[in-house]
Amino acid sequence: MPYNVYVIELDKEVLISKKFRERNPHMNTKLACYYIGQTTHDPNTRFKQHKTGYKANRFVKKYGLRLISRKFKKYNPIEKREEAEQIEQWLTEKLRKKGHGVWSN
Repeated sequence: MPYNVYVIELDKEVLISKKFRERNPHMNTKLACYYIGQTTHDPNTRFKQHKTGYKANRFVKKYGLRLISRKFKKYNPIEKREEAEQIEQWLTEKLRKKGHGVWSN
């Protein structure tokens, strides 16, 4: 079963969350905030699931704006879950190093 990583832009209102800010202590608040995940579904389907509350991340459900396919499309599909998890973590760290606020599991 193939896996996909995906990146969702979050509304800046997510910065109200103390947990989000604590997870991103060095973020530049002028830059975009993101949620990064991985799934066996098409990223569009997974985004819709988050927004409707199905196995949703609370930040995506409340603050999710849109998929940012240019940040993940080239990595998909991924053969193994372990590889998808590694790419998810790598993307998270890459965007944090650039100053973005990022949430991933």
